[in-house]
Amino acid sequence: MATPSRPPSVARPWLARYDAGVPHEIEVPEGTLDGLARRAAERDPGGVALDFLGARTTFRQLDEAVDRCARALAGMGLRPGDRVSLHLPTCPAFVIALLGTVRAGGVAVPMNPLYTVHELRDLMAQAAPALSVALDLVQPRVAEARAALGDGAADAPIVCVGIHQMLPAPIRWLYPLKARREGRWKPLPDAPGTPALPALLDRAPGGPAEPAGRPGDPALLQPTGGTTGLPKFATLTHRNLLANAAQIDAWLTVEPRPGDAMLCALPYFHIYGLTVAMSYSLMGRMTQVMLPRFDPVQVLKAAAKHRPRFFPGAPIMYAAVIDHPKAARYDLRSIEVCISGSAPLSADLERRFEARTGARILEGYGLSEASPVTHANPLDGERRIGSIGLPFPATEARIVDLETRERELDPGEPGELQVRGPQVMEGYWDRPEETAAVLRDGWLATGDVATMDEDGYFRIVDRLKDLIIVGGLNVYPREVEEVLMEHPAVARAAVVGMPDERQGEVPRAVCVLRPGASAAPEELVAHCERNLARYKVPREVELRDELPVTFIGKVLRREIAAERPER
Repeated sequence: MATPSRPPSVARPWLARYDAGVPHEIEVPEGTLDGLARRAAERDPGGVALDFLGARTTFRQLDEAVDRCARALAGMGLRPGDRVSLHLPTCPAFVIALLGTVRAGGVAVPMNPLYTVHELRDLMAQAAPALSVALDLVQPRVAEARAALGDGAADAPIVCVGIHQMLPAPIRWLYPLKARREGRWKPLPDAPGTPALPALLDRAPGGPAEPAGRPGDPALLQPTGGTTGLPKFATLTHRNLLANAAQIDAWLTVEPRPGDAMLCALPYFHIYGLTVAMSYSLMGRMTQVMLPRFDPVQVLKAAAKHRPRFFPGAPIMYAAVIDHPKAARYDLRSIEVCISGSAPLSADLERRFEARTGARILEGYGLSEASPVTHANPLDGERRIGSIGLPFPATEARIVDLETRERELDPGEPGELQVRGPQVMEGYWDRPEETAAVLRDGWLATGDVATMDEDGYFRIVDRLKDLIIVGGLNVYPREVEEVLMEHPAVARAAVVGMPDERQGEVPRAVCVLRPGASAAPEELVAHCERNLARYKVPREVELRDELPVTFIGKVLRREIAAERPER
């Protein structure tokens, strides 16, 4: 039987603005995340679950692969509660490895495959994964990061998968021939320390595997900077993740039909893509049309070919698609619903996208600590530009003062946005003090300044945390600053966001050099390129004699951001 959501304890003016048929509360589905694949296989075994560049996987095939993966990982020593780090783009292997991990009772730890060794080391040290599953091109970086940790971490197996192995025939067969001719063919390893995922699945026993997890167990450690900006993990349970998928299902009055397609251009290693695209598709038995990375031409082609009804994304993605010179060649009229997150949606973009596609685009809000979605504009009712919309069913939200972070404010007054609901995380992994700082009586302090109007629509005013959002991806200034200060010439550094027409924001750094030291801005940019993923690298580095600081020496990033040059 499903678990009822927590009853509300605050006034909820937004309920009157809900679309007809949207429930005020939901029942959280019982079971575990991998159960979504099993239920889909039982109800629609021949339906297409995954379509990856033409390679199709039915729901039955997916569930069988998840069973084999769970048995294979258990056979390699994975025990309930052990972590498995995933270093994969959006692809079938990601879905199989994640669901196989949780079916075996493990905890999945998705990481951006673009992370450098420097970025991986701290995350791997915190999560201490017993196993890793990595794209073959990424495996050397994962191995190097593990080796740097010591304590036998280098001995943990790394399961490898090649992107070509997931492609349809005959491309899968022709790829090695072409790569050999070009001198870049490297056969996928299949040794005890680096087994190949396809071979591992082939060798694993078949038949249904009994799920080893329980609804309240951790299913996912999602990387996040939280309110401090330092990398950590939000601990999300099976119940958290299933609750958020069920809330999305309840919110969208356009009910998915078996055989409907979801255009999945979001990265699955990000909680937005994992829940809104992957989990919701499995719950609705939709086909996930998977793209390994966002490319506007590939999105246009996939939309014209597969006729998707749903396309979750970010404003930068929607703009890139409709503004592409070739956009007029493709029919996008099948798209009915777009959930937009990660950055503000402009009125002009909303108008132009809807005119081009006929879809309705809903701006929403979420954060990793809430699995992630807490708010969205209604599908049929009033959508207010600049607003993140209304709290989801079974979700409470309030605005509190910035001093005590407890006194609830009147409509229109800016304060910190706090949320409570079944999708809110259990806490930060192995960080009890940081958990206590953001979770109290179930209320999650988001760190964002917002307002609520009389009707219950919320607007984000500013960020308490100095988060920079680059094309929908989070950049935490302190992480970039620490890399800059590892350069021998840098004494102090401050990183802020700078407006960018296409990415929304890009990082900008201001540095103070050590006495007698010298370094050109280009040298510092190159240093960051060696130690950070590309989107985190400052676009500009300015050298100064000093930085604005408080009386205790804390750098005033906001002053630097306020004086940033306009581009």
